[in-house]
Amino acid sequence: MLQETIVTPADILLPPYPPESEDWARWAVIACDQFTSEPEYWEDVEKTVDGHLSTLDLILPEVYLGTAVEQEHNRIIAKNMQSICEKLRLFPDSMVYLERTLPDGRVRRGMIGKIDLEAYDYTPASHSAIRPTEATVVERIPPRVAVRRGAAVELPHVMLLMDDPKDLVIAPLADKKPQMERLYRFPLMLGGGYAAGYLVTGDVQEQLLEALRAYETRRQGSVVYAVGDGNHSLASAAAYYRELKDTLGDAVAKAHPARYALVEIVNLHDPALEFEPIYRLLKHCDPEDVLAALESVSAGKRKATAVTAAGERHLTLPEGHALDVGCLQEFIDGYIKTHPGVVCDYIHGEDSLRTLSAGAGCLGFFCSGVDKEALFSYVAENGPLPRKTFSMGEAKSKRYYLEARKIVS
Repeated sequence: MLQETIVTPADILLPPYPPESEDWARWAVIACDQFTSEPEYWEDVEKTVDGHLSTLDLILPEVYLGTAVEQEHNRIIAKNMQSICEKLRLFPDSMVYLERTLPDGRVRRGMIGKIDLEAYDYTPASHSAIRPTEATVVERIPPRVAVRRGAAVELPHVMLLMDDPKDLVIAPLADKKPQMERLYRFPLMLGGGYAAGYLVTGDVQEQLLEALRAYETRRQGSVVYAVGDGNHSLASAAAYYRELKDTLGDAVAKAHPARYALVEIVNLHDPALEFEPIYRLLKHCDPEDVLAALESVSAGKRKATAVTAAGERHLTLPEGHALDVGCLQEFIDGYIKTHPGVVCDYIHGEDSLRTLSAGAGCLGFFCSGVDKEALFSYVAENGPLPRKTFSMGEAKSKRYYLEARKIVS
């Protein structure tokens, strides 16, 4: 009997559009945790969608957290899931090969399948096959579990990384496109590049699963997959699954669709995959007071650059962490605790940070993240990185919502 893989085919749902239909561009929306300080981006998304079938009706952009829009949107999401789900086409026991053309023209390759949440643990001391790469803020999980509890389908923006230096799993799929049905190829909205997806079934799927078995066997006993994007979404899926085990019992829960989560898997060594630092933006603060507090405790080799309306200033940071960004985050966390009203946002892109840092009461920080080649070894040795340490590309290179999957019996 063949060894079961952690990544398996799924019953995938997609709109019933022809592969080249312009309707795909309205359906696919960027991950909800992007452009969190730029509501104008999401206003443009709404104009682009213009009432058409769209994943925008199934997600809450985080820019609206804590606003009246959040309450209204959450109220209708569950209803939308039921009605939209009825309009989607089912591809049973399938996987998807994805070629994502980034805004700069490079092509990043990935595959879509479901993972077994029994193989995932998001706690800091995790030794599971699937591990988080960033610290999980447990306070962020309950509201997400509440959404998943009432959801009929999942629409993931989770991206897992595999450490496959010879690219033996995903790369061979590129040569097998003539054997696969093309599901979609379209321009992503608002300058996001292109997405092309191919249905992986039959012999091609068997070959992919065999390559996955070999990869997972090679990585056994260490980090097999690392969560690159969507850490809190995946942690919430796992928390909800544990909740089902408590209420339904192990046997029933293990047969429940919520035991699994749909993800995209990308090879860490894909040339088009770049790690970008995620920058910090303090809002509702006195920039000079923050900088004075930072300079009073700085005494090490770790570095950062502060950005305000007046310009940029190079700084040293207090010691205490193996990474520059860890030292900065520890300082920010301590400062916020003693200065109610000051909040920290996490910004993708240098231009966005400079623009936002020019606002009143705002202070930005540039700080280095982690080299991608060191990611798996760092996680294996030290556990998760500080939250929001790195981003896999800039905002418009992130995953867009496309494939869906039912998570109810």
